[in-house]
Amino acid sequence: MTTTTTPAADPAASLIDPPASTAAAISYLRVSTREQASKGGTDEGFSIPAQREAVRRKADQLGATIIEEFVDAGASAKSADRPDLMRMIQYVQANKVAYCIVHKVDRLARNRADDVTIHLALQQAGVLLVSAAENIDETPSGMLLHGIMSTIAEFYSRNLATEVTKGMTQKAIGGGTLGKAPIGYLNVRVRDDQGREVRTVELDPERAPLIEWAFKAYASGNWTVSQLHDELTSRGLVSVPTPKRPPKPLAVSSVHRLLTNAYYKGDVVYRGTRYKGTHPVLVPTEVWYQVQSVLTAHKSAAEATQVHDHYLKGTVHCGQCGSRLIVSNAKNRHGNVYCYFVCSGRHSKRTDCTRGAILIEDVEKLIEDYYAHVQISPAQRDALSGMLHHEFDRLMAAETDELERLTKHRDRLEHEQDRLMQAHYADAVPLAVLKREQNRILGELDSLNRRIDAHHGDYTDARANLDDALNLLADCADIYSRCDDANRRLCNQAFFTKVYIDEDDDLRVENNRPFEMLLDPEVNANALNWVQNADKARTPANDSIGKGSSLVRGVELRGLEPLTPSLRTRCATSCATAPRCETPR
Repeated sequence: MTTTTTPAADPAASLIDPPASTAAAISYLRVSTREQASKGGTDEGFSIPAQREAVRRKADQLGATIIEEFVDAGASAKSADRPDLMRMIQYVQANKVAYCIVHKVDRLARNRADDVTIHLALQQAGVLLVSAAENIDETPSGMLLHGIMSTIAEFYSRNLATEVTKGMTQKAIGGGTLGKAPIGYLNVRVRDDQGREVRTVELDPERAPLIEWAFKAYASGNWTVSQLHDELTSRGLVSVPTPKRPPKPLAVSSVHRLLTNAYYKGDVVYRGTRYKGTHPVLVPTEVWYQVQSVLTAHKSAAEATQVHDHYLKGTVHCGQCGSRLIVSNAKNRHGNVYCYFVCSGRHSKRTDCTRGAILIEDVEKLIEDYYAHVQISPAQRDALSGMLHHEFDRLMAAETDELERLTKHRDRLEHEQDRLMQAHYADAVPLAVLKREQNRILGELDSLNRRIDAHHGDYTDARANLDDALNLLADCADIYSRCDDANRRLCNQAFFTKVYIDEDDDLRVENNRPFEMLLDPEVNANALNWVQNADKARTPANDSIGKGSSLVRGVELRGLEPLTPSLRTRCATSCATAPRCETPR
């Protein structure tokens, strides 16, 4: 479609009145690949000079002078994110320019959306887009041609990408190397028996021995990637030079990447699929897999050094800002490691906390001392047990009427069920009616039985769980001192929801249920008063525990959470007068 025109015949030239002085123009030149930009051993290859000459001739036809040139060498037009294209848009916005001259529209964009965006930016800056090879202008026919050429360019780009992908896939299936071979290999061109040029891959005689040694050394497990990088650098391993980049030592990340590259064991990877390559194998398969195992082991070890676990993690919190305390290991100049708890809020700078670090062994001692402080005596245990069991008995007695009503209702339903069966046997009730009535009665009986069982089970299970909690509380210091770390974690989770460490290293605890009630000083005082006045009809203690059954609410257990191995799993469900069991905090 390229047409050679004279200035008089050129539509673009005829539409624009020649200015009094020479019009200012800019040019945009582009090639898609680096190879095109360096063909013939030159810095620009062949395409860029050819485009420059065509654009210069077009400028002469327009009576314009090119005052600035923008060149993207080796940049695809599939994307508008090209350095000199962006610079050109900024230039026309800041300077008065009459024309933007390109060799062809597809040099500017091969995407219709990008073409519209770029063209609009030029129009807003008062710049006329001119093609040296296509007759596009601002007339309706010129704009139509522009749109057609832009659409054709987009089709060509997408179709080319599809064809390239298909060709690359077929090449990978055949074992060919896609693109530049990794370090240790060289991309070369040879002639076959028929004299045809063939692109292939050979071992790099200078670098291949060093790469082979690197794999075998790392497979021994005696090297880290950093150490291996230093050794390879000292042995003289450098990258392959290019016309624009001199040779230089590899980065540590490059050494890590080459150790994971399956190309060295003879595989070609394309789009996530591995194919058997035709290139020479540099590393034996068993050595390559051993290297992957060592890499994985070193990664796990590195991660393990960053994650410090402790049985108090998640339980202890900063007393100043409430953030969790995390483990931090500090090493002095003598190599001694000291383990601290530090405030996570201060560590991550999420809060303005100024809480200093505290030795982990000091926190462990504070927790052990707390258990010794709250451990109850046998007398306290008996007093609490007697008072709470008495309250259970009182509540069960108050519910006798409700239980009796439920039992009578159940008896009436069972009697009705028997009469229904007798009527059916006497052919007085059809089978369909029998089934319907049976389903109704069975549904009501099931509901009643669950409610009756709940009346008995609520307090039976709660009594047993209360005894477990009191037994644990009576021996908590002794049990905790003999536990290993895993069981200490369970004890802490059973007793506490949170433990706050204040700046003066005092403890503030939020006890878990039921220990928040059992360790309440007022409850313990009431229990002792109840024992002293047990033979009286009513006492201040009885009055206090009878108001709303607050103590029993504190003993509605799902068992100690988390359950310790010695405790039985129980759940106290709801009843007519006691509140529903809630999930512990």
